[in-house]
Amino acid sequence: MSDSPDTRSLVSASSQLNLTDIESIDDKEFDIPQVDTPPTLESILNETEDEDEPFVLEDTILLNAENIDTHSCETSSLASSDSGDRMFLKRRRRLTESSTTVHGSVLRHSTLKGVSAQIVSAADKVDAGLPTAVAVSNVIAVGTSHGLALVFDPNQALRLCLGSTALGGQYGAVSALSINNDCTRLLCGFAKGQITMWDLANGKLLRTITDAHPPGTAILHIKFTDDPTLAICNDSGGSVFELSFRRVMGMRTCESRCLFSGSKGEVCCIEPLHSKAELRDHPIAQYSLLAMASLTKILLIGLKPSLKVWMTFPYGKTDPASVPLLAWHFVAVQKSVNPMLAFCRGDVVHFLLVKKEESGAIHVIKQKQLHLYYDIISLMWINTRTLVLLDSAEKIHVIDRPSQEELETLDIAEVQLIYNSSHFKSLATGGNVSQALALVGEKACYESVCSYGGQIVFLGTKSVHIMTLRSWRERVDHLLKQEKFVEALSLSWSFHEGTARAVVGLFGDPNKKKGVVADKMVEILLQYADRSLKKCPEQGKIQVMEQHFQDIVPIMVDYCLLLQRTDLLFSQIYSKMGENSVAKGVFLECLEQYILSDRLVGLTPHVMKDLLIHFQDNGMMDSIESCIVHMDITSLDIQWVVQLCWEHHLYDAMIYVYNSGMNDYLTPMEKLFQMIGPPLRAGKSLSDDKVTMGNKLLVYISCCLAGRAYPLGDIPEDLVGLVKNQVFEFLIRLHSPEASPDEEVYPYIRTLLHFDTREFLNVLALTFEDFKNDKQALEYQQRIVDILLKVMVENSDFTPSQVGCLFTFLARQLAKPNNTLFVNRKLFDQVLEFLCTPNDDSRHTERQQVLLELLQAGGVVQFEESRLLVLAEKAKFYQICELMYEKKHFYDKIIYCYLHDPLRKDEVFSYIHNILSIPGHSPDEKQSVWEKTMEHIKENFLRLQFLRYLLDPREGNQNLKLIKLNSSFHECYLDLLCIFSHREVTEFLKLSEHYRLEEAIQITRKHNLNNATAYLLENKGDIQGAFQVLLEDLKKKLSLLTTCDAALKEDEDCLQSVEAALEEVIALCQRSSDHLNQEQREALWFPLLEAMMSPQKFLKESSSYNVSESVKLLTMQVMNSMTGFIALPSILQRILQDPVYGRGKLAEIKGLILGMLETFNYEQTLLETTNNLLNHDLHWSLSNLRAAVCKGLSPRLDHCSICLQQYKKRQELDDEIIVFSCGHLYHCQCLRSKDCNLQGERRSGWSCYKCTSNIKGSRLRERVAANTDKHKSSSLAQIKVTSVYHGGFGESRDKKVFSDVTLDAQQSQAFDQLCCIYRGSSRLAILTELSQSRGYEKSTRLSPSTSRSSGSIHQENFGLKLAPPPVAED
Repeated sequence: MSDSPDTRSLVSASSQLNLTDIESIDDKEFDIPQVDTPPTLESILNETEDEDEPFVLEDTILLNAENIDTHSCETSSLASSDSGDRMFLKRRRRLTESSTTVHGSVLRHSTLKGVSAQIVSAADKVDAGLPTAVAVSNVIAVGTSHGLALVFDPNQALRLCLGSTALGGQYGAVSALSINNDCTRLLCGFAKGQITMWDLANGKLLRTITDAHPPGTAILHIKFTDDPTLAICNDSGGSVFELSFRRVMGMRTCESRCLFSGSKGEVCCIEPLHSKAELRDHPIAQYSLLAMASLTKILLIGLKPSLKVWMTFPYGKTDPASVPLLAWHFVAVQKSVNPMLAFCRGDVVHFLLVKKEESGAIHVIKQKQLHLYYDIISLMWINTRTLVLLDSAEKIHVIDRPSQEELETLDIAEVQLIYNSSHFKSLATGGNVSQALALVGEKACYESVCSYGGQIVFLGTKSVHIMTLRSWRERVDHLLKQEKFVEALSLSWSFHEGTARAVVGLFGDPNKKKGVVADKMVEILLQYADRSLKKCPEQGKIQVMEQHFQDIVPIMVDYCLLLQRTDLLFSQIYSKMGENSVAKGVFLECLEQYILSDRLVGLTPHVMKDLLIHFQDNGMMDSIESCIVHMDITSLDIQWVVQLCWEHHLYDAMIYVYNSGMNDYLTPMEKLFQMIGPPLRAGKSLSDDKVTMGNKLLVYISCCLAGRAYPLGDIPEDLVGLVKNQVFEFLIRLHSPEASPDEEVYPYIRTLLHFDTREFLNVLALTFEDFKNDKQALEYQQRIVDILLKVMVENSDFTPSQVGCLFTFLARQLAKPNNTLFVNRKLFDQVLEFLCTPNDDSRHTERQQVLLELLQAGGVVQFEESRLLVLAEKAKFYQICELMYEKKHFYDKIIYCYLHDPLRKDEVFSYIHNILSIPGHSPDEKQSVWEKTMEHIKENFLRLQFLRYLLDPREGNQNLKLIKLNSSFHECYLDLLCIFSHREVTEFLKLSEHYRLEEAIQITRKHNLNNATAYLLENKGDIQGAFQVLLEDLKKKLSLLTTCDAALKEDEDCLQSVEAALEEVIALCQRSSDHLNQEQREALWFPLLEAMMSPQKFLKESSSYNVSESVKLLTMQVMNSMTGFIALPSILQRILQDPVYGRGKLAEIKGLILGMLETFNYEQTLLETTNNLLNHDLHWSLSNLRAAVCKGLSPRLDHCSICLQQYKKRQELDDEIIVFSCGHLYHCQCLRSKDCNLQGERRSGWSCYKCTSNIKGSRLRERVAANTDKHKSSSLAQIKVTSVYHGGFGESRDKKVFSDVTLDAQQSQAFDQLCCIYRGSSRLAILTELSQSRGYEKSTRLSPSTSRSSGSIHQENFGLKLAPPPVAED
């Protein structure tokens, strides 16, 4: 026999369980609660078959002296706490699937061609019949339907043919087979109930058993146990019997004992626990366990030393057609090997682990359930971790039990699996079985699927198939044959890391396994590289080629880094990629992400140089810098890289190269100072690039002084102190190396102070935090402070803020408890004098803030408090005064500070409230604050603040509702607002309702607040008075504009004030014109127009051209606004009657008149266009209506739709024929008989009987009758009056009468169809709705809740189809 997969020996594939190499498996398992005693067999046999019964252990008798502690299974697993729920059992839950895990092809499917051919040959030549059962051990036994048992050796050669067709005619088909452990005996069960035992060595019949079970029942299962003298059989009556084989006085006998009676419940599956040779001494093996599956429960019994029931387990609610299944296997759990029973019925697989403790107690432990989405008809273990399931659709599912992952699915419909339905129905004995058992038998295939030695055999109608697990190398090669390189690498890596499932053929310690898999992955990577170059598209866009390699290169780099094989990546793979320029570029660019994530630290010099050159050629300078600072410096050409960085301003990379490559921390500083120093010394502003450079310099100095590498990492510990000293020495240098004669001393510190004083001092402050007992460092600290004072105090180039930052920094350093710095106190006095200079009002807020920060940082101890307070009061530093007063508890004086501080005067009452309400202040302090408040309350501003918190509705309080004050308080508040905050007056008047109009008008007039006065007059109803107030204000601003001869800025300010005033007047006129007559409107608009036109003659000589044009535009704005209320002829007449233009000087108002004429022309064109559109719509509608009315109608039938007689058959009658637009034809008399004549006041008409004789017919006729009364339109039905027909439809008498009737139902339908031709709203309807919008706007002021959603314009699908304007032809 060849070495092909289908001819391999069954024995050679037998899996071995190594007891010394057991890894712990995390199954999240837990023990079932213990019970004292298990049930007896009798109690189980006598219990009722109730599917809803709970699972209990009925007996309380101990099994034996070894104290078996059987656990109840009522407690469900963590993974299926609701597994007993009826609705839960109906769900189909898919297995947990990993989106990233690749398992490949796990099973190898082979056909035993030799066995298959001989089965077919036996059926043809010796009438053996079809195969019915199979059993596998060291041999293969196949039972047939004609009672034969064919035995094949491991080489698929037919070794024995047991039985005969004559025997088969007597016993029926072979229904069950079993081979004992040493492969010397074969048990055959038959469809008519007989059992035979054969000697496999010589083919001799040893026993024929006919009385082991009740007659008339078929043998469903027969199983040898580990004891060769003991077997178990199960018949179609549901009973289970124990067969004991004896040899007494040379006579072979068989004793039968009933283990379970089918009268109390039918068992349809049995499975004894088989132990391999190496596990025969297992403590559980001695009990000879047997699992039985009835239609309602699982029973686990021990046959030795005496018959005992260990436990029962009910299924719960399941599908009655589901097949009960059982399968034993020894598995490794928690570093021990114990038998595990897998059982199921339906779509949930349960697991029970049986283990014996050192104390002798036996535990039955329920494991995590496996929920599936399909019904199972076969369940087999293929190794200790893997299950092979067959569903009802004949699909194999490979499941990893610990993880519950589905590894593979195979369809074996082509096998044509043998089912044991006839035996379960006991057809050979008359079919005397229960309906429940017969229903289960529809899907039963117990005897056509078996497992042995890690192989599963499937018996088909004409062939035998075998499933085995592929070795790990086969699984990888299977993917490679399909060119699935990515999946092959992923699967190989799972083997490498030990996360793969169903692994076969990978032996040795973990390191050896990893080495073997790594070699295979290297081989795959090289093949992948070759394939990527071979499959690269040779033609097409460059983007396509780039995308091709972008999908491949990262995968190769990833796995090379995972395998730590950078040598492979940069030698063989890079050499292969270098053969293609596109592939090489993609490869180099791909390395960036790995370099930045520090996964790839070192590159070979050759690859690194290629990388930098590629980035430089493609302008990817930022990528160069990012990569350099993450690279091992030994792979760089330092001189070339430094030159590259300097040319392209890659400062981070340059600093990194100097620091890491040459341990030089000063040269980068010198280069950066050379760039930012000269412009700062010259007082020039820095460019963005220079500012970035300066910020990098500050961060770099901070890193060096803190012992950190720039831009990332840490300085080597042995260099930290040296680098700090070098940086300090560099900063305090008196002059730079190439100093000019006029260079000021300490150029580096001076440059940093000018660049960013605060940040540089922050850097020093952070550095000083690390100085403790280092004498050298403390000397540097004092030296730098002295230099800072010398540079900043003796130089007037620094702002008060910068000087304040310095002394704030010093104050914080001096305030430290372990301070060793010395600073002359007179310097602080000089700074105080500098900041509080009373004669200098510039930067007042900045000076106060600087001094405040200085005091809060601990600088108070450096000043004499009385002198500080005097200088602060003199400089009006009220926040400083508050700080000093609060320190002395002078809270009453703080009120003065709040009242005179323009930035905080509004917060005075908040402060007073806090003092009086917050605990912690003495009664005397509170009394002094109260007295000072009462003293200042007489002042207007404090009174304003008080009334604001009390009355202003904008404050959001409820005081107005709680306190009822008369209007005088509101008017007083209004008066104060006019004095201190006149911009808030109008808003207050709009929000408040508690003031009197007349008094408020007097107050606003007194303070010349024209807008507020106009608002009040308008509310009073005096429109003319409000108009006059605003008009006078406008005239004043116009006069200022005409007399303004200052700078352009003042002209713009005046013009903006005129525009604002004009907008107020126009808004007033527009609001009021809707309620005024024509004469009253003219009294408003014409004075406004005159006010805008009269100043124009003065603007020609005195103002700029821009101002003059602006005033003309404002005048046009007035005229455009008034055209909606004043007739155009009246406006023109008013302009021409103006005294200024009465002498014919129309050129001055030419622009105004032309603008009006343009407006007129536009409106005229708009009107004409609208009229044309309406005429077009009207013509279109009428023409289509006329065409519809005049269109001839042809009947669909040649007979009357009522009497069903052809109109040709009634030629003897002088009758009218009526044809409707729907195609129906009627005789006039027939319509009259059906009452289809619609009568109105003046007109009559007809309705189609068939179209109106539905459920809504009566309502429709009423509606049509109502339409005839309203004299709508003519009928679309043609009424043809004929007296005699001589032939065709067109032949009639000369007299033809067409009745003019209104629309009937069909005519209305035709009219609706016509309306649908024009999709969208009618133009006339849109214009009508727009014309009503003005009236609506008026009405909405009175009733804002009015809804306009019914209009076509407000519909969601409304849209205008605008066409481009016509092109003017020359």
